Parts: sequence; structure tokens; C-alpha cells
Amino acid sequence: MAIPIKNSDDIVKMRVAGKLAAEVLEIIEPHVVPGVSTGELDRLCHEHITVHQHAISASLGYHGYPKSVCISVNEVVCHGIPSDEKILKDGDIINIDVTVIKDGFHGDTSKMFIVGKPTILGERLCRITRESLYLAIKMVKPGIRLRTLGKAIQQFVEAENFSVVREYCGHGIGEGFHEEPQVLHYDADDGGVILQPGMAFTIEPMVNAGDYRIRTMKDGWTVKTKDRSLSAQYEHTIVVTDNGCEIMTLRSDDTLPTVITHPA
Repeated sequence: MAIPIKNSDDIVKMRVAGKLAAEVLEIIEPHVVPGVSTGELDRLCHEHITVHQHAISASLGYHGYPKSVCISVNEVVCHGIPSDEKILKDGDIINIDVTVIKDGFHGDTSKMFIVGKPTILGERLCRITRESLYLAIKMVKPGIRLRTLGKAIQQFVEAENFSVVREYCGHGIGEGFHEEPQVLHYDADDGGVILQPGMAFTIEPMVNAGDYRIRTMKDGWTVKTKDRSLSAQYEHTIVVTDNGCEIMTLRSDDTLPTVITHPA
């Protein structure tokens, strides 16, 4: 597989796109409250991206997707379509997935929001999912097999009696929305990929409270857990550096540094 290697100019542009994507998740947080519709949240995100950031939503129109962000509530694993009919209620967990294009480069990120008062299970699922992402990011450095990231995520998640979705994965990113390599979140063949400086990709584990199996709804987009258990996801865009990685989509609520380095 041909994995694009980003040069210094590419990385500068990816930093900008990543920062804008992260900003969307920060500005929407105060609006994620009981009684709001996911359609209203989408409109607020769209306005911020287009009017304030003078950027483009990569999701809007992508293979026919009708909205600017994906909003996945409770048992929805990914690709939930925002609507005025879907009203958030106390205890819901929701994922908002944002991809922004600026100057031809993509920034892709998502996080979980807990609506109102959390449930014990909802809070724990979100926390473990976020920790699994952090675990993988902290491992990234040149010379390691890509596969080791997915293996570590799977072991961590399953030790908590949760499961990792198999059908969706992280992906290379840059001028393309989805580039090589595919970044699996469980232990599986990676085609022998060894991480190198300049590789840019997302890590975005989808973790279910119950079984890992999923089903796609009739709209062709919305993916739910087959057993109707809760699902959570966190995502960051990263680039491999000479001795670790840089997180392009870091937010103020993240507890990781922007640049992670490993001793030689």
C-alpha cells in the first residue's frame, strides 16, 4: 500500500485544519443540553465552520451524507444523521464527529458528550473509550508496527468487559479524507506497516458496552449496536514525528500534551 508521507508544509496546514476541527467541538459543548435537537447542534456546527472559520465541512455531501457533522446518540455507533426530531434527554451519551477542510487539508476528530446527569455505565464507557485512545496515541513512534496500536486498544477495552467494533477503523488523512493506512482498533493483520515520520492518520476506537456486532439502518448511514447496548468513540488526528507523534486535534479538555516524545 502507498502511504503518503507529509512534508513540513503539509504538516503546517494539517495543524490549522486540526485546530479548527477541535474548535468546533469546544464551541458546541455549552449547547449539548437536555431538550436540544441534534439538528440544531448540526446547524450551529455548520455555521461555525462556514461563517467563522471560512472552512468546509468534509462530511456534507460526502458520498451523499446530508449533514455537516455526524451525531451518534446512545446505541448509535457512528454516522448518526442529525435531525430536528431527535431531542436529547438527561443521561444520553452522544458522539459528535467533525471533519474540517482548510486550504485543501483535512482535520478529523470526535468526542463524547454526556447530556445532563450521567449514568454510571455511560460515564464509565466514555472514560474507558477515551483512555483507550490515549493509550494508543502514547505508543506512537517511528519503527513500531501499526498493528500494536490495535492490539493494545483491544486488550485494554476487553479487560473492562467492553468490546471493540471491527467494521470501522482509523485512516490515513491529509489532502484526502480517507487515505492509507487503515488503522484497526483490534489485533489483526496490518499488511506489515511500520510507522515512519510524516505518516498522518486518525485513531478512533468505537467501543460498545455489550457485544461488538453492529447493524446498519435503512437510511444507509446510521450504524447501531446489534444488541442495542451503548457505544462510545473518541478520535484524534495525529502525525508521526522523528521520536513520537504530534496531536493535530487537541482540545483544552484533553489531558495529553500536543507533542509526545519518546527517549532515543
